[in-house]
Amino acid sequence: MHVTVVSPERAVFDGAADAVVAPAYDGQVGILSRHALFLTLLGTGVLQVRQGSAASRFAVSRFQVSGGFLQVVGDAVRVVADRVEAV
Repeated sequence: MHVTVVSPERAVFDGAADAVVAPAYDGQVGILSRHALFLTLLGTGVLQVRQGSAASRFAVSRFQVSGGFLQVVGDAVRVVADRVEAV
């Protein structure tokens, strides 16, 4: 799936990923390829973008996010956060 993570200042991630774990307003959400249409408000916490599989030693990009939303449409995940900092 294609994942884009943006803040008001800039895009911080734009690429392929196998999974996303995000701090939604009311708890953690996990997104995999072919997820159903989805929209949620973001809370405050660590957003993880995982590339690869556990068997192939996946890479994880981590971002501290606060506010904004996460949207899944087709095979694309868009994270638009009020604040984003690489961790």
